[in-house]
Amino acid sequence: MDEGQLLDTQKAFDSVAADYDGPRGNNELIQRMRVALWETVLSTVPVGSSLLDLGCGTGIDAIEFARFGYQVEATDWSPQMVGRTRSRVAVAGMESRVTATHLGIHQLDQLQGQFDGIYSNFGPLNCVPDMHVVANECARLLKPGGHLVFSVIGRICPWEVVHYTLRGRFKRAAVRTRRGALAVGMNRHTIWTYYYLPREFYRVFEEHFALQSYRALSLFLPPPYLVDYYRRHQRRCERLGWLDDRLGGLPVLRNMGDHFLIVMRRR
Repeated sequence: MDEGQLLDTQKAFDSVAADYDGPRGNNELIQRMRVALWETVLSTVPVGSSLLDLGCGTGIDAIEFARFGYQVEATDWSPQMVGRTRSRVAVAGMESRVTATHLGIHQLDQLQGQFDGIYSNFGPLNCVPDMHVVANECARLLKPGGHLVFSVIGRICPWEVVHYTLRGRFKRAAVRTRRGALAVGMNRHTIWTYYYLPREFYRVFEEHFALQSYRALSLFLPPPYLVDYYRRHQRRCERLGWLDDRLGGLPVLRNMGDHFLIVMRRR
C-alpha cells in the first residue's frame, strides 16, 4: 500500500464522517458488536486506566470509556472523523478525559507515552500497510502486562459468501480470500483493505504479546451491511444472536464471522 492508497482511504472516511453516527456506522448490528468490545475492555483493563483508541471514528467508544472513568487518547487518520470526535467530546463535557488527535495507525511512531490498554474497533487495523510496524509500536506504547483489544475484519464470513453467491456475484463472494490490499468501495471512494484470519493476525504480534482469547463477531447474525434483513426478521435474528454469544468463541467457529475480537497481553 502506497501513500496514494492511504490518502484514498482517508478521503473515503472523510466523506462519510458527517453521518457516520447513523445507520452507516452505528446501526443495530454494529451497536451489538460495539458492546462486545466495551465489555471485553471493561473486563480486561482496570477502570481508571489510560486507553489508546486506534481509529476512533466519531468518538462513540472513546466517550463511553470516558464515562466509565478511563482516560482516553483517541486517534484517527481521517481529520473529519477527528473533528466529529472533538465535537462529541465537547458536547459530553469530557474534555478532561478524552483527547482526540489526527494520527493514522501507520504513524504511531509520532506518539509518546505509555498506556494501560489499546483498543481498536471495526477494522481500522485492516487499512494499515505494515502490521509488523504496528505490533512493534504497540509494544512500545503499552505498559508490560497491558492488553490489546482489537475488533478486526475477518477473512471467512459465511453470510457474505452465501449472500453474494445466491446473487451470482461470485467474485464479490470470494473477495476476502484474496491476499494483499484490496479496493473496497464506500461512498464513491476507495478503502484499501487487508483481511485476516485470527491466528494469521496474531502471528505478527506474538513476539511481544501473548494471545489471551479470540472470538467471532456476527457469525450467526448477518453482517452490519445486511441490517435490512435483520430488521425484517428481527425475532429470528435475536435467536441467531443468542448463538453468536454462546458459540462464537468455540474452536473452528471462532475463526469465522464478519469480524473477530482478539485480546492480547503485553509480555
